[in-house]
Amino acid sequence: MVVPAGVAYNAAISRCSRAGLHHRALGLLHEMRARGHHADEYTLPPVLNSAALLRVPSSADALHSLLLRAGLAAHLHVANALVDAYAKLSCHGAARAVFDEMPHRDVVTWTSLLTGLARSRSHEPALRVYRDMVASGVRPDEFVVAAALSSCAGATALELGRSVHAIAVRLALDPFLSVRNSLVSMYAKTGSLGEARKVFDAMRVRRDPITWTALIVGYAQNGRGKESLEVYAEMVRSGCRPDYVTFIGLLFACSHAGLVDAGQAHFRSMQAEHGIAPGPDHYACMVDLLGRAGRLDEAMDLLNRSTTSLDATVWKALLGACRTHQNAELAEYAAQMVWRLDPADAVPYVMLSNLYSRARRWADVARIRSLMKARGITKEPGCSWVGVNGVTHMFYVEDRGHPRSAEIYRKVEEMMDRIRAEGYAADTDWALQDEGPDGREKSLAYHSERLAVAFGLLAVPAGAPIRVFKNLRVCGDCHAAIKMIARAYSREIILRDANCFHHMKDGICSCGDYW
Repeated sequence: MVVPAGVAYNAAISRCSRAGLHHRALGLLHEMRARGHHADEYTLPPVLNSAALLRVPSSADALHSLLLRAGLAAHLHVANALVDAYAKLSCHGAARAVFDEMPHRDVVTWTSLLTGLARSRSHEPALRVYRDMVASGVRPDEFVVAAALSSCAGATALELGRSVHAIAVRLALDPFLSVRNSLVSMYAKTGSLGEARKVFDAMRVRRDPITWTALIVGYAQNGRGKESLEVYAEMVRSGCRPDYVTFIGLLFACSHAGLVDAGQAHFRSMQAEHGIAPGPDHYACMVDLLGRAGRLDEAMDLLNRSTTSLDATVWKALLGACRTHQNAELAEYAAQMVWRLDPADAVPYVMLSNLYSRARRWADVARIRSLMKARGITKEPGCSWVGVNGVTHMFYVEDRGHPRSAEIYRKVEEMMDRIRAEGYAADTDWALQDEGPDGREKSLAYHSERLAVAFGLLAVPAGAPIRVFKNLRVCGDCHAAIKMIARAYSREIILRDANCFHHMKDGICSCGDYW
């Protein structure tokens, strides 16, 4: 029997794409067309996948034009492959345009768009797609649930994450390993360690490195470094081999718990015992670990001995340690290294400005700000938010745009009066403006996280924790003040900043004031 040439090409292209021979798959398409054979609905899905995995947007665009000319745009499997390709390439506008024009969609269509958005950390759009999918009556599968949970974690959308969990249980999707792993990660990353541990413990048999790592990182980020190390020891005893990401979580845990000796031992064991070469992320953790302990010389010695190509993250970790220990000379060197690697990064400017302002070196603060302006660098504005009844309330420093602004500012004044009566004294070294003591203290009182806490006291029911999220690291004065506010109002306040979770209750923070 003679197999038509077009069928033979389709089979070869499909095999190459599945085998990861993506250049060969695209080459076969060109050869096929050069010999006068037309691409059809069986040809295009595998070559679109190959173009996406090769990270070649121009090839995806060319294939899009080809399928339009072939009249295949309305073919479900071809359109699904096109949405998936654009989503994998992070061409979300193009993916959404194809999606919106499709006369019919199935669960694969929705999954392709949702997972693409989740992978590229476009979490809010991903969650809108998830809500639209559920509202349209399409039954989610395990891939949709895992992607939605990933975006719930990224968007710190705990209540929606619980809703997705409930749907997974109702549809009997929770036994899937990808769903369980995403649940552990979602609960850990939204500060609900008890629920994360409950899901983890229910996984009696099937756990992989992702499962263990999600819990290790979760404990570390929630200020429970010793438990993180205990989970790692349990992982090793179980016979599950740690991977590259596991050691990032482990070293992060050591850093945030001040466990220098343990961190150094685990860093050495990476290659010696597990054959994992340390990368920039591991060096950043080690610099942070040594820097927090004030061992800046050791941190520099480690970097000087490194054979790894160090990225800006490593030098920003050193810069952060220099800021903490007021080492301006080394901070300036670290800043220069960041600028060499990433000239547009605003972090070195902000950190140097903070270091100088804490030292009251206002001329240097002005110099750094002038340098930022001259180079066209803008820093990310600090903001905090709190969710109440499914609505997110956003606050910026000295923000008066909220409908309940007057109440919020009265509550801030009440908060500050209460904690002053209990011994609070503002640490004005954290204020960034050259003004009198009263002005510096007042500017601290209206930081975004305090406005969010004040709103939480007004709007979150008594007995429920107040969950505040901040895009930058919390300043030292706000950290001290919010601990005292939690005690003064007998509330649990969970503050998630850019670095970790702070579970504050009875005047104590889970980070042990070591963040």
